[in-house]
Amino acid sequence: MSIEIKQIQDKADFKKFVKFNIELYKHNPYHVPGLIDDELMTFDKDRNPAFEFCEAAFFLAYKDGKIVGRIAGIINHRANETWNQNHARFGWVDFVNDNKVVDALFDAVIRWAKSKGKDMLQGPMGFTDMDHEGMLIQGFDQMGTMATIYNYAYYPMQLERLGFVKDQDWKEYKIYVPKEVPEKHLRISNIVRQKYGLKTVKFRTRKEIMPYAHRIFGLLNKAYSVLYGYSELSEAQIDYYVKIYIPMVRLEYITTIVREKDDTVVGVAITIPNLSRALRRAKGSLWPTGIFHLMKAMYGKNPIMDFYLIGVIPEYQNKGVNALLFDDLIPIYQKNNIVYAESNPELETNMSVQMQWNYFERKHHKTRRVYIKQI
Repeated sequence: MSIEIKQIQDKADFKKFVKFNIELYKHNPYHVPGLIDDELMTFDKDRNPAFEFCEAAFFLAYKDGKIVGRIAGIINHRANETWNQNHARFGWVDFVNDNKVVDALFDAVIRWAKSKGKDMLQGPMGFTDMDHEGMLIQGFDQMGTMATIYNYAYYPMQLERLGFVKDQDWKEYKIYVPKEVPEKHLRISNIVRQKYGLKTVKFRTRKEIMPYAHRIFGLLNKAYSVLYGYSELSEAQIDYYVKIYIPMVRLEYITTIVREKDDTVVGVAITIPNLSRALRRAKGSLWPTGIFHLMKAMYGKNPIMDFYLIGVIPEYQNKGVNALLFDDLIPIYQKNNIVYAESNPELETNMSVQMQWNYFERKHHKTRRVYIKQI
């Protein structure tokens, strides 16, 4: 039977677009579904400020009247301008292992990208770095995380069959919490704190963190500006992410480093209890029981932590500020019986980030890739 490709526009089809991922992986023990309402908000031009500088097209593939694949085509004009490129992206890509389905999906996105005058297609990527990016190429027997893509092992083989090649890889680690703060971290922390006049700021209430929230995301703009594919977050986007993330975080797991003389935020670590198993139980919905599973994972006994957003402004990078972050967090992890943390993706070329784990027991357990192809 032939494959039918449908470019979607209405809310009912977007819900099918989101639910296809959940249906495709319902028997897979490692896949972590997102929340349907959150996904739908990401695709809503009226609610996601990324559409101020991005455009997108969304496609579903049908075979015998049944959905067998999905894909989004994205153009981030700000990223293209920043990196002096003329690329389109693909993201939110899922498909059954059928060559004709894969061919039809990518043909639809390539035709759309060409109609917009683009010459390269790269992905999987989202609108911005705050969306999921990178196809899993190693670690298919490892539990996914809220911040990452999980995909079947046949996905990268299909991309390579189509002529896509590696553009960038990320590594992920399990980082085990030590019984004591490493002695070198303690020594570096004391030196850095005194040399640069830095202090650690903690928050007890949402009200206390709000004056710092915009500064924290402004710091991430600076810290991530040189990283692969990054496009600066606008004030509207920062507002958007503050509303999403600040209400959900557990405040003791946020550490902020500020310069004492002017209260400038120079480093931050936003870490959260791992929600993977809770999201699997939620099956895409907060109601009726999903909210219970998520709250239990967030505030109950949970031996796994996720490193979600960690950054240091450029002028303080490679000066030991990361040691200050973990000098604060490790005792908190120990108190709460955290066994290990998921690093989430780290660019394989970002050696300064990977070297910070040299003082910890760690295991490289996943690798993910963005592919690229001339179109």
